[in-house]
Amino acid sequence: MGRYMATARFPEVSGAPDGSSNNDSHGAPNGVSTIDSNLAEHVVLMCASALFTGLSQQECMEIASCARARTFARDELLFMQGQPARHLVLIQTGSIKLSQLGPSGNEVILWMNGSGDAVGVPADSGGCNHTCSARAMEKCKALVWEYNKLQNVLAEYPLIRKNISQILSSRLSELEERFREVATEKVAKRVALALLRLLKQIGKQSQGGIEVSLSREELAQMTGTTLFTISRLLSRWGEQGFVLPRREAVVVRDAVRLGQVSDDDY
Repeated sequence: MGRYMATARFPEVSGAPDGSSNNDSHGAPNGVSTIDSNLAEHVVLMCASALFTGLSQQECMEIASCARARTFARDELLFMQGQPARHLVLIQTGSIKLSQLGPSGNEVILWMNGSGDAVGVPADSGGCNHTCSARAMEKCKALVWEYNKLQNVLAEYPLIRKNISQILSSRLSELEERFREVATEKVAKRVALALLRLLKQIGKQSQGGIEVSLSREELAQMTGTTLFTISRLLSRWGEQGFVLPRREAVVVRDAVRLGQVSDDDY
């Protein structure tokens, strides 16, 4: 894939804090009820997220009041590699991919993030630039905090800094594991392990199994192989019946069998 030429930006959101219109033909009570309902959903999301582990519902409610709700369209760019980091995004629904471009313009996918995951997590409290780009893989709803407001939140709730350290440490451990797999495992095993991780991160229950929404090219980028190899591999696994290849997704019918993949399965 070529370099992204568009500039990611967050347009101003008019209307209510949840991103909806302030106009309410039924009067204030219904409008207030809608806002309360949205706030409750946001608090439930935050309490289940690793970013806010250990915080009470009341604390999450106070932090949620500093955020704004956003909806990102499919393929919308949240931010670009090299841009100043200005926002922290907590995914409510949908999935977002984070990728990095090499000097030649080739793209490598680093992460696939789903509901409850934080995107744009700051490594420190100072200003920094994004080391990768983030793009919505499907329509996404999210909470967005501006970094200047986030600094105030971090000062008031230092536990969040500890959670950020845990998140970054976990991501580093996964990268080390994936690097080892690239160096030591054959392609079939690497792809199987990648799909098993994605089941947990962005998998959705569908008819016949759990669906992972990504293209074959994206799966190739994640596993350090070619589009041809991925197509051949998925076709063979499809014939064996434990996955169902689709144009922009892979449905895993039998995760146990996928975990048993060996070199003989290619």
